[in-house]
Amino acid sequence: MHGPSISRRWLLGGVGALAGATVLSAGAIAAPAGLAPIKLPPPITPEERLARIARAQVLMQQNGIGSVLVESGPSLDYFTGVQWWRSERLTGAVIPASGEPIIVTPFFEKPSVDESLKIPAEVRVWQEHEEPLKLVADFLKERGVADRPIGSEETNRYFIIDRLQQQLPGTRIVSANPVVRALRMIKTPAELALMQAASDITIAAYRRIHPQIREGMTPDDIEKLFNAAIASFGGGSPWALILLGEAAAYPHGSGKPQHVRRGEVVLLDCGCSVHGYQSDISRTFVFGAEPTAEQRKVWDQVRKGQDIAFAAAKVGAAAGSVDDAVRAAYESWAYGPGYKLPGLSHRTGHGIGMEGHEPVNLVHGETTKLAPGMCFSDEPGIYIPSKFGVRLEDCFYMTEAGPKFFSQPPPSIDQPFG
Repeated sequence: MHGPSISRRWLLGGVGALAGATVLSAGAIAAPAGLAPIKLPPPITPEERLARIARAQVLMQQNGIGSVLVESGPSLDYFTGVQWWRSERLTGAVIPASGEPIIVTPFFEKPSVDESLKIPAEVRVWQEHEEPLKLVADFLKERGVADRPIGSEETNRYFIIDRLQQQLPGTRIVSANPVVRALRMIKTPAELALMQAASDITIAAYRRIHPQIREGMTPDDIEKLFNAAIASFGGGSPWALILLGEAAAYPHGSGKPQHVRRGEVVLLDCGCSVHGYQSDISRTFVFGAEPTAEQRKVWDQVRKGQDIAFAAAKVGAAAGSVDDAVRAAYESWAYGPGYKLPGLSHRTGHGIGMEGHEPVNLVHGETTKLAPGMCFSDEPGIYIPSKFGVRLEDCFYMTEAGPKFFSQPPPSIDQPFG
C-alpha cells in the first residue's frame, strides 16, 4: 500500500549496506541465524537497456512520435541506468525515433552522471547561465525531428515542457505513455527475478522480526528492526509503515502516539528494493493474545478478498474488474457500499515495479486489459473506524496462464507469516 520514500539522489537502484551480512559468492548474502541465504539476481544489463530503447523507438514510429524526453527519476534509470534526483536543474535523456539518445546535465554534474550511465550515449552539458532546453532543441534539429511531436514522460514537470516549447515554437508536445508506460508496465524475466528477490527478502525480514516485537514498542522501534533485517539479507532502500491498534483502521495511519499492546492489531506494510525493483507486502496479526471473534472474522474476510482478486485477474480482463469482484463480495458481507466504511476505502491494488506504486491500478473503471508481464499488489483491506483494520498484501505478476504470486498469502491469523 505504502510506497518507498525517494532519497535525494534517487538511489533506489543499489543494494543497501550489508550490515551484519557476509558475502558468500557473487550475488549471495549470508542470512541471519536460522534463515536460509537469499541469492540476489544480477542488475539489469546494458544489453537489456538497449533493447528497451530499441522497443521504444519502434513504438515511437508506430505512434508518430519523433522523440521522447525523460527527466530524472525511475524512467531515466529504466532506459539509461542514470540514477539522479530532481531539482531545478534539468538532468534527462532525449531518445530520438532512431539513433542513439543523449543525456543533458549541468557541466559540474557530468562526472557523477557518467558513473551510473549504462548505455552508449553522448552527455551534453550546460553551464549555469545557459538554457538546458536549447540543448534539447538543438539535438532534435540535428536529428531532423524537431518538427515532429515530442513525447513527454508523464511525470515530467511543466517548466520543462514550457521552456522546450519556447525553444521550438509550434512544436507539439504529446504524452509519451504509448511508449514509456507501455514498456514499463510489461516486466521482462530479469525484472521479475529482481522483484521476486525483493519479495523474498521482505518475507524473510518479517519472519526474523516477528519474534522480536515486544509490548510497549513504538512504530519506530519496529521499523528499526525491519530496516536492520532487510540490510542483513542484502536488500536496499527499506521502507516501513507500522500501524498499531486503532491506527490500523486508517490505511496510512495516525499521528497519535502508538504502542504495541496485548490483544491489539499490529499491521506491517513494508518493502525493499533489489537493484531498483520493489516489493510491497503487508501482514496483520494480533499481539500476545488470542484474536477476538471479530478480529478473526475480519482477517478471514480480507484473506478471502485476496483470493477473489487473484481469481478475477485473468489475461484480457479489464484491470477494474478485479476491484469490482472484491467490492461485490464485500458488499454481500454488509461492508460499504463502494468505499464507505466500514469496508474497503481504497483500490484493491496498484501497479508495482521500479516504483512501489506505478500505473495501472486495480480500481473501478480502469479499462486497461491485463496482460502477461504486468505486476500488481493484491491488498483488499477492511477498515473499521475507531476500532482496527486488517490489510493483507501480496504482489503478483501476470503470466499466459494467469496470475502468479511473488509472495504467498498467509494461511491464517494464527500463522501470519506462513
